[in-house]
Amino acid sequence: MGSGRELTKSTLLRLIGSAALSAAFSVSAGGASLADISGTPRVVDGDTIVIGEERIRLYGIDAPEQRQSCLEDDLEWACGEEATATLRNMVAGRVVDCRGSDRDRYGRLIAVCFTAGRNLNEDMVREGWALAYRKYSTDYLRAEGDAERNFRGIWRGDFVRPWEWRRKNRR
Repeated sequence: MGSGRELTKSTLLRLIGSAALSAAFSVSAGGASLADISGTPRVVDGDTIVIGEERIRLYGIDAPEQRQSCLEDDLEWACGEEATATLRNMVAGRVVDCRGSDRDRYGRLIAVCFTAGRNLNEDMVREGWALAYRKYSTDYLRAEGDAERNFRGIWRGDFVRPWEWRRKNRR
């Protein structure tokens, strides 16, 4: 009789474990966060930060590359460096909360990040230091239109879209 009871406990534990795994997989398949991470970030460039050991690519945006230049009144300026500096200023001394949804081919967590209740991804686009990355998202098109209409950031002059610049300037 004792072994039947143990078998029942064992079977019950396996069923509970299977149900828990199934629930976890169905939540992740349904678009819930892959990973949530918070901390004070180190800024890599205008669309990439690092929190702890986690490298994070800001979802749905594409900022000028570090080496990328733009034109304003026919004068070249380091818009990639300025985009990086802008993101650095936005997060300076602040805790950033990121909600990751996927990983890119480089293993970076793709995430929407917030600080002080503000969406950093959207703010970078609205301030004109990143473009809505249409290949992956249309979430920030309105913010991009606002930046363009108001000549903010890179919209104050001429520029090559970051994805086109990378294609033309592969090392």
